[in-house]
Amino acid sequence: MATIKERGGSYRITVSCGYDSGGKQIRKSFTWKPKPNMTKRQIEKEAKRQAVLFEEKCRTGQFLDGNITLVDFSERWFKEYAEKQLRNRTVTRYRELMQRITPALGHIKLSKLQPHHLMEFYNNLGEDGIRLDTKYKPCNNFKDIITAAGVTQKELSEKSGISLTSIRACINCQNVSKNTAENLSAALNKDNIFTPAKGKSKLSDKTIAEYHRLLSSMLTAAVQWQVIPSNPCGRVKPPKVERKEAVVLDTAEAAELIQCLENEPIKYRTAVMLLLYTGLRRGELCGLEWSDIDFDNRTVSINKAVLYYAGRGTYEDKTKTQSSVRTINIPPDMINILKQYKIEQNKQRLLMGDQWQNSGKVFASENGGVINPDTLSTWFKKFVRRYNLPDVHLHSLRHTAATLLITSGVDIATVSKRLGHSDRTTTLNIYTHAVKSADEAAADVLQEIFNKQSNYKTV
Repeated sequence: MATIKERGGSYRITVSCGYDSGGKQIRKSFTWKPKPNMTKRQIEKEAKRQAVLFEEKCRTGQFLDGNITLVDFSERWFKEYAEKQLRNRTVTRYRELMQRITPALGHIKLSKLQPHHLMEFYNNLGEDGIRLDTKYKPCNNFKDIITAAGVTQKELSEKSGISLTSIRACINCQNVSKNTAENLSAALNKDNIFTPAKGKSKLSDKTIAEYHRLLSSMLTAAVQWQVIPSNPCGRVKPPKVERKEAVVLDTAEAAELIQCLENEPIKYRTAVMLLLYTGLRRGELCGLEWSDIDFDNRTVSINKAVLYYAGRGTYEDKTKTQSSVRTINIPPDMINILKQYKIEQNKQRLLMGDQWQNSGKVFASENGGVINPDTLSTWFKKFVRRYNLPDVHLHSLRHTAATLLITSGVDIATVSKRLGHSDRTTTLNIYTHAVKSADEAAADVLQEIFNKQSNYKTV
């Protein structure tokens, strides 16, 4: 039962919530202050009512205070905020990050969480060997070690549970996973066969910054929900992440890529050309349906995305941000390519018969179902290597489209809208080099104008 104690015009209401693992009684309390015009009888009645309400909140877990641990608060944050406000992919990523946060900081009460706890955690993340996916390099004489152990590769595979393919990779000095390295070392009963691959055992500054953003977001909510008075993340500087210039193709390289596409399957040729003409994200491209394309008005409407995430597979989701929902124009040449591709897809549909899955997607799988975005990336990677093109990836086509538009004089507002950025600042930050080049070109144009005007006056 709740107890009520008057303290200088306010009332301290305390509730017992059982005992912790050490046998210590758990107490929760809050202060209620009556309104100035209330009578003594009204105050007593309202104090009792507040005590009953507070006791019910404590019983049902609705009351939060600074004594809640970080891990317990995180579950409330995921339930009350993240799962309702954030994209599924973001929530999944945040839960992955919690796998490191929980053992390191999860036991600390929010009221006791200090900047030095966070700094120690970030420093630990920057140490060698912290990566869960650290790759390991086998020693150069791995094959000799197998021979000395008196086992064949097949016998080693059966004993270790590691595939022959992975064993041959080790013989060829290729990097393997930590699990493969440990199992082979145990099977051969020999240490120091594998060493962490150089430069692959640390978390990047960008990844450490992700942890900081997650913790900061949770603790900001804790401040807003009046659980703690301030956010300790605000007093800690995460590692500085250097912004890398986007990898792009110049005009000549883009033209060469387009020429190489002539010999490729029409589905992939259409996908690449549409990326170059629109600057769509990969997921947005895979989410397109034929109903999103207006052939008469030459527009493409972007309103969804198809994503892939390990453990969940391929799924459809909302666009990255609300501003990513947009309709953009495409040129007549792109419309013609899409019309040709649609004819070919219809032929494929007739060949598949009742096995065709009518997803309505522009870029569907072979049986008409939703395509895994990695399928396009894998094909593009092989395509680039096959023609010895510049080492770019599929997302580089988005950067290429934006850069070529900016350097050709298209205003930032238009480029930002086509890309689906939330504001122009994002576009300016990503394409700093292109904006600088456009600005230099603008200066040259002004010089030419003024020189012509000056010559005219002189004459």
